Amino acid sequence: MRFLVGFIATVAILIGLFELHEGSRDLNVTRTFVGETPVTIFRPQSAAPTPVVVVAHGFAGSQQLMQPFAETLARNGYVAVTFDFLGHGRNPVPMHGDITEGIAITNALLRELTDVAASARKLSVSDGRLAVLGHSMASDIVVRYAQAHPDVEATVAVSVFSPVVTPDSPRNLLVIVGALEPAMLREEGLRIVNLTAGGAAIPGETYGHFSGGTARKLVLARGVEHIGVLYSHDSMVETVRWMNAAFGDRPHEEVDSRGRWLALVFAGIVVLAWPLSALLPEVSPSPAGASLGWKALMTAAFLPAIVTPLLLWKMPTDFLPILLGDYLMLHFLLYGALSTAVLFYLRKGQPPAVATTVAWKRVAIAAAAVSAYNILAFGLPIDAYVFSFLPIPARLPLIATIACGTLPYFMADEWLTSGRESRRGAYALTKFCFLLSLGIAVALNPMKLFFLVIIVPAILLLFVAFGLISRWSYAATRHPLPGALANGAIFAWAIAVTFPMIVR
Repeated sequence: MRFLVGFIATVAILIGLFELHEGSRDLNVTRTFVGETPVTIFRPQSAAPTPVVVVAHGFAGSQQLMQPFAETLARNGYVAVTFDFLGHGRNPVPMHGDITEGIAITNALLRELTDVAASARKLSVSDGRLAVLGHSMASDIVVRYAQAHPDVEATVAVSVFSPVVTPDSPRNLLVIVGALEPAMLREEGLRIVNLTAGGAAIPGETYGHFSGGTARKLVLARGVEHIGVLYSHDSMVETVRWMNAAFGDRPHEEVDSRGRWLALVFAGIVVLAWPLSALLPEVSPSPAGASLGWKALMTAAFLPAIVTPLLLWKMPTDFLPILLGDYLMLHFLLYGALSTAVLFYLRKGQPPAVATTVAWKRVAIAAAAVSAYNILAFGLPIDAYVFSFLPIPARLPLIATIACGTLPYFMADEWLTSGRESRRGAYALTKFCFLLSLGIAVALNPMKLFFLVIIVPAILLLFVAFGLISRWSYAATRHPLPGALANGAIFAWAIAVTFPMIVR
């Protein structure tokens, strides 16, 4: 059975990777730099000059995240240019300023977009016409750029928030919001279109006129949230149609469909971990863990969830050169410490029982093997097709620092949810409580931590995927430590390479 499952999972991974590679096979993709900003240019095989669309990612994103738009536009005859903003992805230059004040950072990002767009206009394959597209944080940046450059033919603002939009500026504005995104983003999209529609805007309807630059439209992409909107078929189709209407000379629509293939690849990688886990060494003669009953487990799960955000509410948490990563590190660390303290209390002051015959060398081998699988098997396709995952040198110390918080949390959590008499559903309960704890933290400090709400679906996916792998690791090794160390490592890595670097 393990061999059969492993074979099917491997085939699924190979099919998904093949289809993802085929998506750009007929395109010319080149990588370059504008100053120190990493830039990627997607263009059709045709050498004829064509309009250029500069595509900008959002907060904690990178240019890989915008590939679906870039490849869709290139397949439809446009040149698409993506790049990594200051402090994001592989851009080595950090942002400078106070994120809550925003003006200095906004101006710096706007200058960077201006430089990239100026370079894009000079491409030999450009016919001189330009459009811009931005997601989330970048939606406001591209709007401001288009307002400062009235010759920009069209602007697409995805998951938009921009207080500077007027009834006729920027020219020809398409607003795309995921139907499952927070209500405030949908309301912002309606507000913007209502500036032209006179207060009676209906999603899906076009208002104004392309010839005069006043065209406006709100699209609610079906069934997707803040990240899913970047892979939505609705988002791709509406963007191509908007560009075709603005430029008037691109009759066909060919849309990127990588979402299904990414899902196939990552599902295959998760499933493949099950047969591979049989290769891990057994490190304990009996299943190790707390084996808590439901009453004790509920106490150990809910108490840290409530206390952690309250203790961190007024504490200074800006000590790392990475936005929100420092807060998450402290949240993990304090949560793990409280979970450990509760466990000690429930055990009447005695540390959890650990088998005296644990083979610690085997623990290290198993933890290294699971960590390597998590980082490499997931990390390589993520870096190629989702977001920047391979760290630049400046981010390596951040991984080690954030691991000081994630490792204690996962060590405590894996022990709480493991053992010979562990309760079914214990892992799901503790992860629900952790997400609840982040929700309380956001409610206490929404101005600083609101972005955590938007990335909850991503955290949930990580909990599910790596939770399964750690469970299979536990079944093979009979000890929670290898899975805990691997989870702590991958979460620290993901946080350190994702959130933007900043100098305050």
